[in-house]
Amino acid sequence: MTEQAHRGARPNDPFGRALYQVCVGLAIFGGALCCVMAVLVTVSVIGRYLFSAPVPGDYDLVGIIAGCAVFSFLPYCQLTRGNVVVDFFTTSMRPRGKSALDAFGSLLYLMVAAIFTWRMYYGMLELRANNEVIAAFNFYRWSTIPFNIVCMIVLVVVIAYTLTRDIDDVKTGRASARSAVSGE
Repeated sequence: MTEQAHRGARPNDPFGRALYQVCVGLAIFGGALCCVMAVLVTVSVIGRYLFSAPVPGDYDLVGIIAGCAVFSFLPYCQLTRGNVVVDFFTTSMRPRGKSALDAFGSLLYLMVAAIFTWRMYYGMLELRANNEVIAAFNFYRWSTIPFNIVCMIVLVVVIAYTLTRDIDDVKTGRASARSAVSGE
């Protein structure tokens, strides 16, 4: 694995290493949530089939758990450059041009993630004020949103970090870390 590919997967600076550890922890937690979701669905299907007694609110629970799992994976995916990139038109570009496009994409992603985080906070406050619950088991719908907001804050920090790396790649004329990870 080249240094560039390593740079895209695992940061070498102290802040990047700490950020990487947080992202790995969140991703592992997201994987555990997926396992919980699989067990919940299995128990519900078996209960429905054998005893005509599914887990109450299983659809709502699966939706909530899946949402939390997805938010858990986002920071790791961004830090390791795992997002889907369509590079059909950029295959013949110079490394500096690819790095500039990556920086622009990271900037757009940063703006969208920051706005989404901000609006999630106000959405959570509205759900909390309305005391909206899932009727099957009296679960407040807003109660998992603080975790999702924390994941989004970590994502915003990760995007800002990868944006600085992309800008550094543009300045130095190196191939972007995303390009190095994809093997170009």
